[in-house]
Amino acid sequence: MPLPLYLLALAVFVMGTSEFMLAGLVPAVATDLDVSIGAAGLLTSAFAVGMVVGAPLMAAFARRWPPRSTLLLCLLVFAGCHVAGALTPDFSILLATRAVSAVATAGFLAVALSTATALVPPDRKGRALSILLSGTTIATVAGVPAGALLGDALGWRATFWAIALLCLPAALGVILGIPNGRRSPGHGTPTLRAELGALTSPRLILAMLLGAMINGGTFAVLTFLAPIVTETAELADGWVPVVLVVFGVGSFLGVTIAGRLSDRRPGLVLAVGGPLLLAGWVVLALAASSPVLLIAMVLVQGMLSFGVGSTLIARVLYAATDAPTMAGSYATAALNIGAVVGPVLGAIVLADGRPPTAPIWVAGMLVTIALALIGATGFPRDRPVAHAAR
Repeated sequence: MPLPLYLLALAVFVMGTSEFMLAGLVPAVATDLDVSIGAAGLLTSAFAVGMVVGAPLMAAFARRWPPRSTLLLCLLVFAGCHVAGALTPDFSILLATRAVSAVATAGFLAVALSTATALVPPDRKGRALSILLSGTTIATVAGVPAGALLGDALGWRATFWAIALLCLPAALGVILGIPNGRRSPGHGTPTLRAELGALTSPRLILAMLLGAMINGGTFAVLTFLAPIVTETAELADGWVPVVLVVFGVGSFLGVTIAGRLSDRRPGLVLAVGGPLLLAGWVVLALAASSPVLLIAMVLVQGMLSFGVGSTLIARVLYAATDAPTMAGSYATAALNIGAVVGPVLGAIVLADGRPPTAPIWVAGMLVTIALALIGATGFPRDRPVAHAAR
């Protein structure tokens, strides 16, 4: 795989740390800004809303922009939002900075995904996606727990400052690894109208919907994992980053394994991983009061949720081959539609006074619907992709 892919993954690591870090900071933010746990959890949804809206908009505007300049601009806006978030005493302002930083993240990922798939042969899109997503999973292994520890020691604002500083080496990686040639659609390249028309494809819509559902379940649990650890399992606050590390290790294993299978055997990944993912959410909900079982199942669910989810997002890229400059934004939107819906549903069930494990049942419901759709449609119908001749 080309070196620029790994440099892009470095920047995705920084952005992934920001996106996921609130899983360990929700209680501290709620206390400091005098809002409920459910309201603080909506910071994750605000980020995801910005991602859903920003991905297609930024991809459309940046079709002809130089990739390196676009990526650097997105990183600069992203860093500025975190500085503003670290300084504000107002929850509504913090909410707004999360949404704007998400638009910048969406623009970055949309361009990064299009750049990544252009760097590899047509039959390696799933593998390229897994490398980019490894930046996110490593964020859950190292960045998010480190952010939780830093927030516990110095306050949640210190974590926002750290994210802003981490943008510097990420920007250096973009400068060194990504060419800055002006992108100019050539002969045979679809118009923007034609690329947007790809969204009428039932195959693309289905792939996006399924990816959103699986990711929604993951975010429903991950956003409210801290209360599950401290209240249901009755572990000390210091265990929250440990459990996040375990989830991150599982998610890294999931995207790594699925990345080697999703190009040629997506049906196998979904047929085996989907039912196991559903069963795992049920077991986790029932066994969360046992610290040992909780940690074990968090590892398993991290692996299954990211393995199944990344396979479905790879199918979005394959289904959007007629939209070469917009495909990355469609994949980004699919990921983050789920990241909007999951935490919102989790906050709703928690607002009714249900126990901290209630979001896990939300995850199980979303996976159940996704599996029913897969069974009813026979998705994926794509034949295994043969490796290009060398």
